[in-house]
Amino acid sequence: MRDLKIPDQRHPEKAHRKDNAQPKKPDWIRVKAPGGAGYNETRRIMREHNLVTVCEEAGCPNAGECWNQGHATMMIMGEICTRGCTFCNVATGRPDALDLFEPGRVADAVSKLGLNHVVVTSVDRDDLDDGGAEHFAQTIRAIRHRAPGTTIEILTPDFLKCDARALEIVVDARPDVFNHNLETVPGLYPEVRPGARYFHSLRLLQRVKELDPGVFTKSGIMVGLGEDRQSVAQVMDDMRAADVDFLTIGQYLQPTPKHHVVDRFVTPEEFAGYEKAALGKGFLMVSSTPLTRSSYHAGEDFARLRLARDAKLAQR
Repeated sequence: MRDLKIPDQRHPEKAHRKDNAQPKKPDWIRVKAPGGAGYNETRRIMREHNLVTVCEEAGCPNAGECWNQGHATMMIMGEICTRGCTFCNVATGRPDALDLFEPGRVADAVSKLGLNHVVVTSVDRDDLDDGGAEHFAQTIRAIRHRAPGTTIEILTPDFLKCDARALEIVVDARPDVFNHNLETVPGLYPEVRPGARYFHSLRLLQRVKELDPGVFTKSGIMVGLGEDRQSVAQVMDDMRAADVDFLTIGQYLQPTPKHHVVDRFVTPEEFAGYEKAALGKGFLMVSSTPLTRSSYHAGEDFARLRLARDAKLAQR
């Protein structure tokens, strides 16, 4: 296993915009309003099973497209987060107790939607001794039982305040993809992700591979928060040092005027440049576009990810 690198401190990230003036939203970031028969049916199934989705809670711009295709990212363990990240629109506060029947309802919804691939994420639950690790594991097992043909991708919190066993519990449940987002470059953590620790998140991703070399690992960042290109390149190097397979890069969008402002809108050409650079560093898969989000086209990307791994193995 390669050693993690310390970021180059000679090129600190630019200070983000201090006022609340938003740069004008370009045409390439605009999406159609959600609607359609598929969207309404997905919404009905979510409501019928009393489930929360990150698509709604985080105001994802791709919700209309994904829901119209019957794809929704399940958000377990409630809709109140114990963290207060300045980029995120999920409510912060004291969460309710875990719903012990939630894993079964998630599995039933996955079955009814007929999903080939499902993404399950959660709020941060620093109030729980294991950070919700066992609840993740129960949800994975319930989906395996109810929808055995569905591949499972999880997007977890960092389990920062838990012992190492919490991560082991989740990995032992054998998800197909383990995703944990770094979200931004390390120099912006104090203002963007103040409750998290950059190197802890990197180590978590590296530890997943040590526990189960066969699981795909995935992580993502947002751009347009005030980072520079060199700091993004350093994050790519750090992820590869942690053996991350799949990198996602998308444009940050300010959920409300109270959240971190958009420093700038990164052009599609710059996103293409990031993709080229990342592939050159050895990632199996890279999704780098303005509208890229962790679970956007996740099923198709998982199929491509397996093909990329098979091709790499065949070259050895």
